[in-house]
Amino acid sequence: MKKLAGLLLLIVGLTLTIGAGANFRYYEAERSITVNITSDDNEFIDLTPLQPYAYLNNGKLTIEISPNNPNYPGYGDGMSVNTIYVFEEMFNVSNELWENENGDFPVCVQISINQGDGIEVFAGNYSNPISGPDTQVQFTVYHDEPVPVGFVFNNTDKEMGTQSVQMSINAEAGACE
Repeated sequence: MKKLAGLLLLIVGLTLTIGAGANFRYYEAERSITVNITSDDNEFIDLTPLQPYAYLNNGKLTIEISPNNPNYPGYGDGMSVNTIYVFEEMFNVSNELWENENGDFPVCVQISINQGDGIEVFAGNYSNPISGPDTQVQFTVYHDEPVPVGFVFNNTDKEMGTQSVQMSINAEAGACE
């Protein structure tokens, strides 16, 4: 009888011990996060200049069609008034993220030109674009399949002088819808 009571107490004790473990409520830990900030041509979503008008300025992609461009070829001062220029393949957007078990990890890229005022962007080539031309485009970039990006500059009725606009690029995991 004592053995049976002892065995019963052992089973009750084990049950309480196991039951207490299943009622977990709190955990605290400290971990470090390390992020390497790098230039546009060395990041996971890579922006690589393809033409002399596109270059890296302190690690940031810059589009500049003027004599102030460090790649200035030595002739002309910019674009003419009342003209439309199309520049294909100004830069590439590539996906350097790791491949997954299905062989690819696509990203959806959105490019916006703020206050474009005659400037539009397109992905692919001008005669058969993937997206655009427009002030906002969206396209999917797959691993090891860079997408060229070009611009349309419509200078119709523009005054001479410098025009400056901002370009925003956003990338999200997964293919574009």
